[in-house]
Amino acid sequence: MSGALQIGPLSLPWTLLLVFAAIGLAQAVGQQLARRAGLDAEPQLLRMLVVAVVTARLAFVFVYRDAYLDDWLGIIDIRDGGWMPMAGLLAAGLYALHVGIRRRPLRKPLWVAYGSGAALYAAGTMALALSAPTNQLLPGLTLTSLDGQPVVLQKFQGKPVVLNLWATWCPPCRREMPVLAAAQQRHPDVHFVFANQGESAQKVNALLAADRLALRNVLLDVRGEVASHFGHRSLPTTLFFDVRGVLVDVRTGEVSQATLSERLIRLTAPASSVQKTLTP
Repeated sequence: MSGALQIGPLSLPWTLLLVFAAIGLAQAVGQQLARRAGLDAEPQLLRMLVVAVVTARLAFVFVYRDAYLDDWLGIIDIRDGGWMPMAGLLAAGLYALHVGIRRRPLRKPLWVAYGSGAALYAAGTMALALSAPTNQLLPGLTLTSLDGQPVVLQKFQGKPVVLNLWATWCPPCRREMPVLAAAQQRHPDVHFVFANQGESAQKVNALLAADRLALRNVLLDVRGEVASHFGHRSLPTTLFFDVRGVLVDVRTGEVSQATLSERLIRLTAPASSVQKTLTP
């Protein structure tokens, strides 16, 4: 199973859908139990949700705070997908515990709501991990360089590889390009490869010149073979391969400096550490 639900051009990551499902279940269970007892738990359930979301975001921002020093507004730009779900779950649990102790009638609705949502999230995370494709390798596909030379993707194996699928007409692709370009300069130990999807060398060169981007390893995937191979048709999509050429992570959507740093830390860590810290 791919990492996202495809609905036409729209791509919804399963992890995001799982979060929404867990929130929905917690809200429904809590409100139903409260109504049976003649109580109104909606304000507390909403606050529990806000506490979880804000804590999950702020925990991520704190860990990768250096990436936000020059971009304070980036802290509230949640499009980059930078969250620490476990921190949010812990904060929500502490809030439910606190309210349940202070307001005994709300104890059951809040605690059961929290337990239901947390259980669904845990079970869903495990299911996604078990169903995720394993040992997907950097494919032996042949793309074309901007000067017309054939380039086999497997030539980049031997170092970690960040393979970005993009197009000139895609606004999020263009927004994240400077982030990827800067990372390419900072990490000579990682191959950054930019596989343009379905466009000509003229269009790509015009975009690079207009945006003043100095990128290495810009390739043309005229038939979209990489996207088809991995089942990721939404742009941008960034695939992360370890030194063995094994796919270890996928980001569907725009990356920020912080979310890219998070993945590069995993990617360049020793293999044993990656297995312990990798999340689906």
